[in-house]
Amino acid sequence: MHFFTTLAGYAAPVFLITSPILSYSDQAISMHRSKSSAGFSLDIPLIMLVASIFRVFYYPGAKFDTALLIQSFCNIFIQIILLKIALDHRPPPSSKGGDAALPFAGAQDGFGGFQRPYNFWQWRSPKPYWQFLLSLFISLTILELLLAPFESVYSGYSALIGYIGLSVEATLPLPQLVANARSRSCKGFRFSVLASWLVGDAMKMFWFFTSTSAIPWAFKLCGIFQAACDLMIGIQYWMYGDQQPTIKTQQAWPYSGGKPHLGSSYNNGRQTPTGRRAPLVEKTI
Repeated sequence: MHFFTTLAGYAAPVFLITSPILSYSDQAISMHRSKSSAGFSLDIPLIMLVASIFRVFYYPGAKFDTALLIQSFCNIFIQIILLKIALDHRPPPSSKGGDAALPFAGAQDGFGGFQRPYNFWQWRSPKPYWQFLLSLFISLTILELLLAPFESVYSGYSALIGYIGLSVEATLPLPQLVANARSRSCKGFRFSVLASWLVGDAMKMFWFFTSTSAIPWAFKLCGIFQAACDLMIGIQYWMYGDQQPTIKTQQAWPYSGGKPHLGSSYNNGRQTPTGRRAPLVEKTI
């Protein structure tokens, strides 16, 4: 047992730090070469950037393992690059004959037909995206400077932003579950990717609960939730397999390439329906 604990103590941090860049660099290169981000969900960089920024501001109050802090900076770095490439090569709207790469929870679809206030994160101009991220960073910086001197208040504030950031990140597997349940199919979802997710979750959980360094319960609880979601996706894969979808995803959808949250990979099998390509990528903790 001691051997495996020691091995996980060295291997897991290295894996967590490098996985965002190694996994998403392939996506970024692919979009840059093809000059198109069709099928890529812009919600992926949204969720990862918001979660990682919150995690960075969570660190001063929680003092968690340094590997998790470095991973947050790596996530911010690669997701900014990914967002820039995706916006630069975003297809024109369908009204102009293009295949707009809207997020999985688009204004016309989403969960229960929910429409985002002010068309949030569906803007056609790139400027609002960067304005939102800059405003979030400035707001958290101001709150950090104002509340840090008051220990009694700051401890609760730090825990709050930690749980918010990790909870935001933990929701990322849900669209995958919903997409599979709606279509009653996992077509385009490769078993090798699912296996790597489950192995990654097992390694992460083992490290979280055996590490001698500080791992706050916020990481553990959100990690458990994500592992449970991946396990449910595994059950869906066992139940549905590669059978054809029972619901045609292009019905009542005004965009030419099918539902954006299913992406172009839903048709060609090169990626997963939500654009996920590797374990601990969209959902790194």
